[in-house]
Formats: sequence, structure tokens, C-alpha cells
Amino acid sequence: MKLSTKGRYGLRAMIDLARYSGREPVTIGSVAARQNISERYLEQIVALLKKGGLVKSIRGASGGYVLAREMKEISVGDILRALEGSLEPVKCAALDSEDGCTASGGCVTKYVWQKINESIARTVDEMNLEELVQESERINPEGDFTNPSCG
Repeated sequence: MKLSTKGRYGLRAMIDLARYSGREPVTIGSVAARQNISERYLEQIVALLKKGGLVKSIRGASGGYVLAREMKEISVGDILRALEGSLEPVKCAALDSEDGCTASGGCVTKYVWQKINESIARTVDEMNLEELVQESERINPEGDFTNPSCG
């Protein structure tokens, strides 16, 4: 499975938003500056996160964005699915329905794909935003993102 920049940047943006929106709404410009992400690209990402029910906008002079739910209630899987869609590295018709694949009756590899899909889903669904914020604060107390070559 390979995540796009949308998924990688979106996860970074959500961690940033979670870190800084506890006191007041956070602007896209401030997240973009801290995370070294294009403001225009971040606007597209935040629109998907909003559509996915993960962030909400606050209007007004001191407006911006805040989390739509508590940090501990938002999984990495929630974020990645809102941005990337399905996280399955292999789309196997035999797993979706017996009618979907001509080889499904005798196909053994479908079990490999099923195990991989389940493992990915379990991993991203077990991690929540609160854990990532705690780790972020531990390793990067300033909160800025200084290495653009890293996810």
C-alpha cells in the first residue's frame, strides 16, 4: 500500500490541528506554515476532512478549524479513509462476492489479500489521533515540521 501526499499531509495536518485547536480555531495558513505544506493544497485536504466529519469550520474574525470529535475518537484509519478512500492494497473481487471473480472457487490467494487488508485496517484503526499528538509533543515540542522529505 502506498499513500499519496494527500494522505501523508492530511495526517500531519490533523496532528497539527489537534495540537493547536484546543484553545482556539486554527487557520489553514498557520498549519501550512508549521507543516511546510502549500496553503492551496491544504485547503483541498481540509475540505475532504470536513466532508468526512473529522474537522469543522468556525466562521468569523477569529475563525478557523477545530476537530469535529475528541482526539481519542479519531483513528488514523478515519483520517486516511477520508482522504484516500479504501485502504485495501489489493482489490479482490473474490472477497467482495462469489460472483465477482471467475476463479474465486479455487483461488487461494484471496486469503492472502484478505489477511493483508485486515491487518492494515486493524493497524490504522487501533491508532488514534491522541496517541499521535502525544508522540508529536514528545519528539517535536516546537510543533513545526522541518524535514519535507519525511511523510
